[in-house]
Amino acid sequence: MLNRNDIFGYTPGPQYNKPVAYFSMEFAIDQALKIYSGGLGFLAGSHLRSAYELKQNLVGVGLLWKYGYYDQLRDGNNYMKPDFIRKDPTFLRDTGLTFTVEVHGAPVHVKAYLLRPEIFGSAPLLLLSTDVPENDEVSRSITHCLYDPNESTRIAQSIILGIGGAMALDQLQLTPEVYHMNEGHGVALNFYLYAKFNSLEEVKKRVVFTTHTPEMAGNESHNYGLLKEMSFFYRMQEHEVRSVLNMEGDQFNYTLAALKFARKANGVSKIHSEVARDMWSANPGVCEITSITNAQNKVYWVDKVLDKALTIGDDQLLVRRKKELKRELFKIVADQCGKLFDENVLTIVWARRFAGYKRADLMMRDWERFMRLIKSTEFPVQVIWAGKPYPKDEGAIGMFNQIIAKSNPIANCAVLTGYELSLSAALKKGADVWLNNPRMYREASGTSGMAAAMNCAINLSMPDGWVPEFAREKENCFVIQPAADQSSEDKDRLEYESMMDVLEKTVLPIYYKDQPQWINIVKQAAADIVPAFEAGRLADQYYKLMYQ
Repeated sequence: MLNRNDIFGYTPGPQYNKPVAYFSMEFAIDQALKIYSGGLGFLAGSHLRSAYELKQNLVGVGLLWKYGYYDQLRDGNNYMKPDFIRKDPTFLRDTGLTFTVEVHGAPVHVKAYLLRPEIFGSAPLLLLSTDVPENDEVSRSITHCLYDPNESTRIAQSIILGIGGAMALDQLQLTPEVYHMNEGHGVALNFYLYAKFNSLEEVKKRVVFTTHTPEMAGNESHNYGLLKEMSFFYRMQEHEVRSVLNMEGDQFNYTLAALKFARKANGVSKIHSEVARDMWSANPGVCEITSITNAQNKVYWVDKVLDKALTIGDDQLLVRRKKELKRELFKIVADQCGKLFDENVLTIVWARRFAGYKRADLMMRDWERFMRLIKSTEFPVQVIWAGKPYPKDEGAIGMFNQIIAKSNPIANCAVLTGYELSLSAALKKGADVWLNNPRMYREASGTSGMAAAMNCAINLSMPDGWVPEFAREKENCFVIQPAADQSSEDKDRLEYESMMDVLEKTVLPIYYKDQPQWINIVKQAAADIVPAFEAGRLADQYYKLMYQ
């Protein structure tokens, strides 16, 4: 079995020597390791990369998804089709550890693999799998699909992540001083710790928590009876759980429980932290909720030639390289959609996890106005959409396919499938404008625009999530004015009008008539992004504000 030196392969720096375990349901570290769905994974991947660069004593704990999240393909009519294709990464190392975790009253065999730091330049990552010969098919399927739609399977996944992850650390003699839950999926680990220390205060000394979503639907909850039946509470009885955590009602909420188990928690932007405090702080026993704004890892995301042009102040190289990157992106557009885009035309990209509140179709709200924009010869534009809906979210998939249907006949509009790390990077490097138009206070952070700005794209965004901490209108970005409180329909209409006004009256004229100002905005955005929104700052802040 591997020892600590085998797992880390580096000596932690003295300021980051405290051992930390970072539990997350998904990690987006490299295109070759498809165990992520969206922003939560992108954040976790950047965190582990920067932890490695800073030589922090941090190990990630996750699950090895045999079929990933899903592969985003197209059917015969060009519409999106989720498919589930087996992944067999050969670069993971067998730790030699197999152990059992009780799920639904029966032992489930769990095997631990290791992503070594040197493979992709990340802190070590332990990945657990139940897809082993000793298990029956139901048990093997626990780690088949990320965010499985079956409720019992989802609960089992949280048990394997939380309890199984804590067990694996103990058996590998990696017992951390801090257990960091990245979102509430791993909350079951606290019941394992409670059984070990028999005290809520002792658990709280060791646990911190990051909450990522202001969406109540994103804060998972299940019936107490079902959780008890599934062995979610480890050795605790249901009445003990209620008593220790002072929780009432029929539903056990993961986020609320995590906030009661943790000594400290954080939201992922200043706005989100305020929203989280409003959501949860009235509950007795909830810990302090502070703010650590999300960030992205520059080494992974930035194009090195663009970065050189920014560093030496070579505007000609910047413009030339940006056009080269646009041409690379447009090869993907041509391959998938049969459309030939022009690198001299302003290119707007909307790309992120597909969910209703993110309003992917907002640009199409007034079809006549949208078509005037698309057909303009004075200020031509090209628009690209990409993103992955949850594979069982028929509403989001319907919206995705509706955008495909509407854009199919339009030569300068394209919808791309396969939205994973590789395509995300190509889009960020090839975009001129990175569009972000969620409903206000629904986006916890929304980090994609950070990596876009590193690659000389200008954000056109609602002032939600991380954006208010960065945005200076027409200096480093363009801002869509939020509408006053009223019906969702009226807000959508007013914010659509604001977005289109900014595009037509500000963004396009600057791009086509004042290139020096455009380049100045690009350069100011890149300068303001790093280090403030680079993941080295984030990884350092977690040690100083949460782990110490």
